[in-house]
Order: sequence, then structure tokens, then C-alpha cells
Amino acid sequence: MEDNGSGGHIVVAPDKFKGSATAADVAAALAAGLREVTSRRIVEFPIADGGEGTVDMMIGRGFTPVHCTVPGPLQRPVTATYALHGSTAVIEAAAANGLALLGPGGPTSTTARTACTLGVGALLRDALDRGARRIVLGVGGSATTDGGAGLLVGLGARLLDVHGDPLYPSGDDLAHAHAVDLDRLDPRLRGADLVVACDVDNPLTGPSGAASVYGPQKGADPATARALDAALGRWADIVARHTGRDLRDHPGVGAAGGLAFALAAVLGARLTSGIDLLLAVGGFAEVVEGAALVLVGEGSLDGQSLRGKGPIGVARAARAHGVPVLAVAGRCTVGASEVQAAGLDGVYTLAALEPDETSSMRNARTLLRRIGAAIASDRLAPAAHHG
Repeated sequence: MEDNGSGGHIVVAPDKFKGSATAADVAAALAAGLREVTSRRIVEFPIADGGEGTVDMMIGRGFTPVHCTVPGPLQRPVTATYALHGSTAVIEAAAANGLALLGPGGPTSTTARTACTLGVGALLRDALDRGARRIVLGVGGSATTDGGAGLLVGLGARLLDVHGDPLYPSGDDLAHAHAVDLDRLDPRLRGADLVVACDVDNPLTGPSGAASVYGPQKGADPATARALDAALGRWADIVARHTGRDLRDHPGVGAAGGLAFALAAVLGARLTSGIDLLLAVGGFAEVVEGAALVLVGEGSLDGQSLRGKGPIGVARAARAHGVPVLAVAGRCTVGASEVQAAGLDGVYTLAALEPDETSSMRNARTLLRRIGAAIASDRLAPAAHHG
């Protein structure tokens, strides 16, 4: 039986393989392998779930890249890129406050205390300047634990001490904060729809909060993490006093060192699943309609993946359209029953072709191409030629 290209297209929608290949690279390699065996139409739809790669995903879907210079987490200027289409902007907070921007010294207890989100506020302001009225903010990969105070200052607010003097809005300085002046917040925020792509459920403070759980990844030693948690509690008291609502225990507001807290508690942003939101903004429903097969993927398919990370979100959306889904992963550590329960019809791994992890990561694109060809041979009618 010859595969003449009929029977529906194939959507290749992987996330990145961390340390090996970007989502776009993974999609291209799998697509190249598929094309060796089938003449069906292949649609490459690399994905992200609000973290690294989110802006690239939207640029790949037709958004325009916008470049601007903003303060980095330690106030050194950085050039950040976000995506804009009509009145919708998609921003990665990490472009202005990410761990990768700390420089060669990397995260330390000092950077954990002093890094702030001023630059994220500057990015939002730039988007507003360019006509954005719906702003989607991905908040993964941050170096900051300032409760979003820097973001607010970047948008016109002032953080004040007990004497009414302005404070620098770092996690360290929150310990000395007494009030926040919101009178000069950018008035355009009132008419903007702010959405936070967020896939964690941590509150702002406490044992499961921003400083306790994520502070160590940002360089905080135990004493610094405790101090930052106390400072975030003080900040939550101040915000509650000025807004009349206390959201410190709301699931997800601990994301990005409490950046999500300021967005939700002060600016009224909605917190929602990153992958579901970005699939909607990127038009996945239109792309998957009529497809014969969807391929998802990430470096490690594990228990954390099954709690709703990118590939499983894509699988859920594909199955809603009645389209079967296969996963491609560097390795898979979950059982067949869990794979099936997650809506996946099978898993192909690089480890099955190359058991040595170092070699597998180094040769990921070649292995992915081989897997693409294998999937086409296994799951689709064979082509008359291999070209």
C-alpha cells in the first residue's frame, strides 16, 4: 500500500530536549525523518509551557519579535525579546530576570537577595507602548525573589520605608518596606488583560513558598531563604493593607519568586495553565483539526511530565480532537499504564537507540531523525520511495 499523502497530516509538537536541542530543532529533526518515509503534510509546531522557548514558539506561529533594552536582574542593561501580534504580547519574564542573566558568577546568596524584577515591568510598559492590550507572561527561570515589587516599581509604583522614602525593590529591601504607593501605576494597566502562564501551585510564603522551595535554586543558603520568606510575608501584609485582599496563599502566586503574586494581587492578572494558554494563543486547535497523528516530546518523560507539563497538555488537546498521540523522549521512566492514562498511544526513546546518555544527548538530532523515520514506517502506510 502506497502512502500518497492522503489520510491526514502529521503535527510535530515537541518541547525542548534540555541540554540537547531546542523545541524547534527537535521538531525539524523528527519532521525530516518522517519525510524520508511519508509524503503526508508535516506541520511543525514546537511548543513551550511558559518557560524558556515561549517567545520563540509564538514567533514561529507568526508573531513579530520585538527587541528592547531593559534592566537585568542585577540592573545591568540586557536586550530582551518578546512576541507581538496585533494587540497581544507574549513575554518571557526570564528575558529580564532570568538566571542566565546573572553572569559568569551564577547565582549566589548575594544575587538571591539583590536580584529584582524591574526589567519585567519595563517589558510590560514597552508592550503597552506598542498597543498591547492582552499580555501573556511566562514566568519560568527567574533569578528573583522580590514578590514582584520590582515589576510594580518598573510600572510606576513606589516602595517606601517607614519614613516615606523610596526603597530599591529587591527581596532584601522588602524587609524594610512599610508601604507601597500605587497612585502612579501606569493607567493603561486598568484596561489590559494580563494572563500569567503558570504551572506551579506554590503559595507566596511558608514551607511551600517561593523562597523556601525555589530560593536554593537561585543561590539562597538556608539563612537567606528564611530571611527572604520573612520579607515576602511583610510584603504580603503591605499589599493586603493597600488592596484589601490577601492572596499570599493562593495557588501559584509563589511562581518566579512571587512575581505572580504582584501580578495577581495588585494588577488583577489571571493565573492559568501555561501549555493550555499558549496552545490557545498559538492556534493549536486549527492546526490539529483533521490530523492523522500528533507527536509530542521532551528530554525526560517522567512523573513530573504527567502532572500536566507541555507534552501532556498537547496530548490532552489532541485527544479532544480524536487524534492519536505518540511521545518521543530522551528517556522514559514511567510505566506503560501511566503512559496510556496520560493519553499517549506509545513512546519512542532515544535511549532505545543509544543507551549511553552522554552520546545520546550529543547526537540527539540524528537519533530524532531516525525515530521520525521509524514512526512513519511503524504507524503510517509506507511510501513507494525513500527520498
